[in-house]
Amino acid sequence: MALRMLLDVAAPAKLNLFLHVVGRRADGYHLLQSVFVPIDWCDTLHFERRDDGGLARHDLGAALPTDDLCLRAARALQAASATSLGADISIEKRIPAGAGMGGGSSDAASTLLALNRLWMLGWPIERLAALGLTLGADVPFFLGPGPALVEGIGAKLTPVALPPRWYGVIKPAAGIETRALFASPLLGRSIEADIVEGFAECGLGPAVHRLRSDVGNALASGTYGHNDLQAAAVAACAEVQPALDLLQGTFGNGRMTGSGSATFALAGGGEEPAGRVPTVLPEGWTGRMCRSLAAHPLRGWAD
Repeated sequence: MALRMLLDVAAPAKLNLFLHVVGRRADGYHLLQSVFVPIDWCDTLHFERRDDGGLARHDLGAALPTDDLCLRAARALQAASATSLGADISIEKRIPAGAGMGGGSSDAASTLLALNRLWMLGWPIERLAALGLTLGADVPFFLGPGPALVEGIGAKLTPVALPPRWYGVIKPAAGIETRALFASPLLGRSIEADIVEGFAECGLGPAVHRLRSDVGNALASGTYGHNDLQAAAVAACAEVQPALDLLQGTFGNGRMTGSGSATFALAGGGEEPAGRVPTVLPEGWTGRMCRSLAAHPLRGWAD
């Protein structure tokens, strides 16, 4: 029997445990190396099949841009699959925009996974990932199984095993333009050979999903690497450094994630975090405790 709807579909945010700029292509795109982890700060999407081919998005909270990545993903899959079906898509948006946490890309990925199932297309994950990459460099990660080493412009993914950890996450009110950070003279540069050598020794490859123990331990303890965009972000946005200072004072560490203004700090492993994000934050700021996920909530939705 054909599915008519899919409710409570999760779209998790991500944290960049580090973000190294290791080069630049001839076309201007910067080459990056990072480890992404999904976290339990999620948007929730609801899908209802339409037989008339129409596509519509319904915002269950604050209004989103008219043509967001979610609708673009639905249109792209509809066109590529030549299906006559459509969908009503309702979104409960919780992940803050402009945070560097991948909220829009995650919504797009969950849309691809959900509509692939709702429309009974049977596309494998590799085909969805290729389509997702045309929508944004982060989309393929959110189609994957969970934590991953991310390289190049974001398209090269190697799954890695990392234990769940607690993180305090704070998103200041202000956002940051990603393009301005990459154009800043304060943009950091990591030494590619050193980074590549460190990970190459881990034996990472398509069939090997294990980090060398010292690298994995450093990631799990929050001591590996840095964010090469952070200095530029602090200069561009007056709220980033106070957010980092707040995390430092609460958890003893803090760094920026991605290319947005969100910041995070390792708060420990186990069942309970070692601290809490302060309940009183400046006006317009958002903060919460998050736990990283060992697997994406929709893992297994496509083969």
